[in-house]
Amino acid sequence: MLSSFLIAVTAVLPFIVYLSFGAISRRVGWVTEDFLDKLNAVVFKCFFPFLMFWNLYHVDTGTPIRGRFLAVCVGSLALLILLLCLTVPRLVKAKDKCSVIIQAAYRSNFVLFGIPMAQSVFGDEGGAVAAMLVAIVVPIYNAFAVILFEYYRGGEIRPLTLLKNIVTNPLILGALVGLAFLLLGIKLPTGLEKPISEFSGLTTPIALFCLGGTLHFSAMKHNRKYLYPVLGLKLLVLPLLATLISSLAGFSNVERFVFLIMSGAPMAVSSYTMAANMGGDGELAGEYVVLSTVLSLATLFGFIFVYNMVGFIG
Repeated sequence: MLSSFLIAVTAVLPFIVYLSFGAISRRVGWVTEDFLDKLNAVVFKCFFPFLMFWNLYHVDTGTPIRGRFLAVCVGSLALLILLLCLTVPRLVKAKDKCSVIIQAAYRSNFVLFGIPMAQSVFGDEGGAVAAMLVAIVVPIYNAFAVILFEYYRGGEIRPLTLLKNIVTNPLILGALVGLAFLLLGIKLPTGLEKPISEFSGLTTPIALFCLGGTLHFSAMKHNRKYLYPVLGLKLLVLPLLATLISSLAGFSNVERFVFLIMSGAPMAVSSYTMAANMGGDGELAGEYVVLSTVLSLATLFGFIFVYNMVGFIG
């Protein structure tokens, strides 16, 4: 039991440190929120592509990535989105809240949490499996989010604009270039590999530092009826279902773990930005980001602890 506890602490503690340092830095005046917003944009546009590239570029080509794993993950995500679209509008009449609730339930901060957590627990193999799944699910996240908000605010959905937004996403570009280098066997000189590796290593600490410095707890009482059910679904029910599905599908331990993080990671910070700028309830979206980020540290810790106890890690 002690070893399970230590593995869970090792996986979650760095996230707590990075988030806390960001929050403290803003609180004492070392950084401003405007600075953090600009730095966060740099991380998204510059650092994340390096992370995505590096995780695929240096993967061991002998690592088996089964098509069934990717198919089950994508199929489960598509089914979840479909069920949310059928049920949420029946329960919530306000259109600006419908779009935010559906996004909060299906869209996770998988890039920021999935790759580093998988790498922390399973090493390079975990990082590679997570990066490959990220390259597939992030376009789905982004494409459906655009469709969702345009639909609920009565806007026109333009296929070419949607395709351009997906293809030009920095995360997707980094993943595609890394995958191309991997499949073609292209090797960079050591003088280039080192800075790319170091930029990749900076991504998670800086991104979490920015996130910690921009989280706010506002008055949440009037949104409690929307917050608690969705957070329970996102952080507890979906990870449990992912564990059941992955076990029935015969996933390996690393695949099961990556699917768990994809299902149970907190709501992506960009979800708030999109909601606030595309007719959604920005206040509700911000509350989902804050609460899911804080609570997920506890729920993911619990799942990692149990996974190790039952032999799903190792």
